[in-house]
Amino acid sequence: MTVQLSNLEHLPNYQITERLDVVYGSTVRSKHVGKDLFAGLKNIVGGELTAYTELLEESRQEAIDRMIVKAEALGADAVVGLRFSTSSIAQGASELFVYGTAVKAIPMPQQVYQTPPSDSHHQSGQQPNLQNSAPTATDDLPRFKPFG
Repeated sequence: MTVQLSNLEHLPNYQITERLDVVYGSTVRSKHVGKDLFAGLKNIVGGELTAYTELLEESRQEAIDRMIVKAEALGADAVVGLRFSTSSIAQGASELFVYGTAVKAIPMPQQVYQTPPSDSHHQSGQQPNLQNSAPTATDDLPRFKPFG
């Protein structure tokens, strides 16, 4: 089962049928001495601290994976209202915490939009009334995928 994640309070194109519980995942990581030394040198000349960037990315993914396990245990289809938090636990160690609301959700029926039949106004060269034109479906638009 794939648990969908959304930082919104809803899941686009789905109807939430049941709110289950708050779910969370966390990890506490410390800096590697070698990476810390390199980061200190990098601080002198400036630039991205790639070792820390990688550490944070691994931490985020581990916390998300742990949260998903808890959501699956509840039988959730999705987690909405996804949020991240960080805190310092000890000198050189930080916690990355992710949480959200596990929900059951069903896909909403997709509306099929039909083009209105053409009438004599369109054939006479007059501009069509744009207020009556059907809205464009958004399913063809690219989706933002923050976690992969």
